[in-house]
Amino acid sequence: MQIARLEAADQDDWLTLRRALWPDTPPDSHRRQIADQLAAPGRCAAFTARDAAGRALGLAEVSLRGDHVNGTRTSPVAFLEGLYVLPAKRRRGIARALTQAVIAWARTRQCRELASDTALTNRASRAVHQRLGFRETERVVFFVQPLD
Repeated sequence: MQIARLEAADQDDWLTLRRALWPDTPPDSHRRQIADQLAAPGRCAAFTARDAAGRALGLAEVSLRGDHVNGTRTSPVAFLEGLYVLPAKRRRGIARALTQAVIAWARTRQCRELASDTALTNRASRAVHQRLGFRETERVVFFVQPLD
């Protein structure tokens, strides 16, 4: 397995992995978000894991956040925006290897913390986060009130 930073030439694999992670997001929105990340290499990064044949197995996206990030004490904070491994390739250390690449990237930007989030109902993601060394800091309930 090889971990590498995604570049413009990797957009097809990147899009495929993003669509698997966030299936409700339209493809054009994914393409815009990829373009935005590529345009801000000092603030965003994406990494992929590939097998010996070069097939993409997983994805991790990270960004720097300078605003308040729940549960953190420093700024900026590296934020794991997304982590995905193909279902057939899970539990083989791929998520850990991707997260280690994210941590290395964050350290080069003088970050002292890596944060992330997931839905309270996503038990699998919560378990992966815990196995990767994250600790839960708080639970938040969001509200909305229509103004129309």
